[in-house]
Amino acid sequence: MTSRAKVRFLASDIWDAPDNGKRYEVIEGEWYMAPAPSWWHQRVLGRLYVRVVSHVERHGLGEVVFAPIGVVLDDENGVEPDLIYIPRDRMHIISERGVEGAPDMVTEVLSPGTAARDRGLKMRRYAAAGVAHYWIVDPANRTLEAYRLGATGYEQEGVDGPGSIFSPTLFPGLEIPLDELWG
Repeated sequence: MTSRAKVRFLASDIWDAPDNGKRYEVIEGEWYMAPAPSWWHQRVLGRLYVRVVSHVERHGLGEVVFAPIGVVLDDENGVEPDLIYIPRDRMHIISERGVEGAPDMVTEVLSPGTAARDRGLKMRRYAAAGVAHYWIVDPANRTLEAYRLGATGYEQEGVDGPGSIFSPTLFPGLEIPLDELWG
């Protein structure tokens, strides 16, 4: 019986993924595929993006981009987060093909097929790569969880739900009425 060597993918393999509407990621050298996001997912993401990018551009803070965008965190981790923020002083990590380094903020909008990975494996990879702020948006429960990187990983800064106004520590002065994301 012949044994096959296990194939390890490189983060840079995301740049060669098929252009078929699906999202491909390499996490800890493993290849992952997710179906195209749903209408609801994209609607919530779009509304969040408009709020964040308006604030960031008004104050000249940096760049905000939404998916699909490839982000290579290190040699074995290439992901496609839903929303990223890169401050002005770290623009050097932006390349022609995407982002090559850890953004300061990553947001994932949960979908049934990706929620476990977003809360588990990807959350750990983002922390290990040094992503300082991680937001998880849960359309099913209408919540936004904000995490900040601490000495031992992410520490939850808060969970905002229906009727709440999310005021992220990353962007002083920004207020996002969460009900507007779902409306």
